[in-house]
Amino acid sequence: MAEEAVKTTSKSELAYEWLRERIARHEYGPGYRLVLAEIAGALDMSVVPVREAIRRLEAERLVTFERNVGARVAMVDQNEYVHAMQTLGVVEGVATALSAPQLSEENIARARRVNERMIALLDHFDAHEFTALNQQFHSLLFECCPNPQILDLVHQGWTRLSGLRDSTFAFVPDRAHRSVEEHEEILRLISAKADPLDIEFAARNHRWATMQAFLDARERAKR
Repeated sequence: MAEEAVKTTSKSELAYEWLRERIARHEYGPGYRLVLAEIAGALDMSVVPVREAIRRLEAERLVTFERNVGARVAMVDQNEYVHAMQTLGVVEGVATALSAPQLSEENIARARRVNERMIALLDHFDAHEFTALNQQFHSLLFECCPNPQILDLVHQGWTRLSGLRDSTFAFVPDRAHRSVEEHEEILRLISAKADPLDIEFAARNHRWATMQAFLDARERAKR
């Protein structure tokens, strides 16, 4: 019985990671219906570990249950978006500040090269590719965070926003120009070994500026 429980737990973890990855990269977007039998078939396992995985995703607010419908990838409304962006701004700011002393010159150079690729996209804008590079840029700066709990909160925040990240830059393409400028300022602060609070505030305010640009555009669209 103990061995069977271990196998179930292991399969549940596999199903969880499989589903979480697809939600994160927007393969399963907001509102996508998660059919247990189909997922179990794709993973060659029973529905039990899949159900356990979906419960974990529900606890993380990435999945919701609807009566007579079942499990769906969670929709993100405007209030949810604001709360998630505010939270991510705080935790990512801290993670970037804590990570900064651990970053080598090569780490910083790699981040700068990614930002240069983002700048190159501005004339022929591709929101999806820009978004992917944006996540890569920030990951290079916060992944060295020595606090695993803070780092996990950052990962959760990026995953929760996965359904809206493309639409943010697509809806507010002008924000991309200012975003890459702010990236350079964050890199300048890290390279100069600036006060950790200055780095934290720059990273946090960068995230919040994107949020505000989105909200301002939504408000203009209503007029």
